[in-house]
Amino acid sequence: MAPGTPGATAPTLQLDEVTKRYGGVTAVAGVSFDLEPGQRMAVIGPNGAGKTTLFKIIAGDVRPTTGSVHIFGEDVTTVPAFRRARTGLGRTFQVSNLLAELSVLDNVRVAAQAGTPASRRFWRPQRPDDDVTTSSLEILAKVGLEARASHTVADLSHGEQRQLEIAMALVRRPTLLLLDEPAAGLSAAERVVLRELLEGLPRELSMLLIEHDMSLALELTDRVLCMDNGRPVILGTPQEIRADRTVREIYLGRSVA
Repeated sequence: MAPGTPGATAPTLQLDEVTKRYGGVTAVAGVSFDLEPGQRMAVIGPNGAGKTTLFKIIAGDVRPTTGSVHIFGEDVTTVPAFRRARTGLGRTFQVSNLLAELSVLDNVRVAAQAGTPASRRFWRPQRPDDDVTTSSLEILAKVGLEARASHTVADLSHGEQRQLEIAMALVRRPTLLLLDEPAAGLSAAERVVLRELLEGLPRELSMLLIEHDMSLALELTDRVLCMDNGRPVILGTPQEIRADRTVREIYLGRSVA
């Protein structure tokens, strides 16, 4: 149903024929899908499939050449990233975006204050019992980092830094969470922690996951979009993706079971 239709419940995220061209190169070609409230979806595909460009279009870092992006029924195709965050969108980054010399707690506090009047109060003393600190500690507890709150980010393992990035995305209580390859560079043990963390997120939180790790993507989501050379190949359930011959060919015979 089209955004704005009377009586309709708008999808959390809606893409309509989104295409992105760089000169003669088409990075994303005609991608369309709806992400319903509370739904979890993954976008998979080999290197060069267009996943990262698609993520940047959804997040607001890149404008599509043609097509449209709606978040909660609002056309945000030309809206910049910082304004999309105010609509209830949270995100993580493929490359770490942490403040390495600050404490874990202070990183979450900065994220909590971003885009609010408090973000301009540079020299205001921080109280251990203020609302921002309280909510930041609550989020750190949810991602398993409460005991590391006073440690500097530089002291964290790579897996713990990924957990912190998720905490920073969650602290402003988004309705839509975008995760850009959260398992990149993680060990097998760290991937288990990440999977348990994401599985434990509230089901009312809509989630879009861009991921190379097929097993992680298929275990965590309700629907999966497979892309290749910028084009959508198949959109289906994890079971349909596992059984699809074209997906297997794209992944050169790798097991998707």
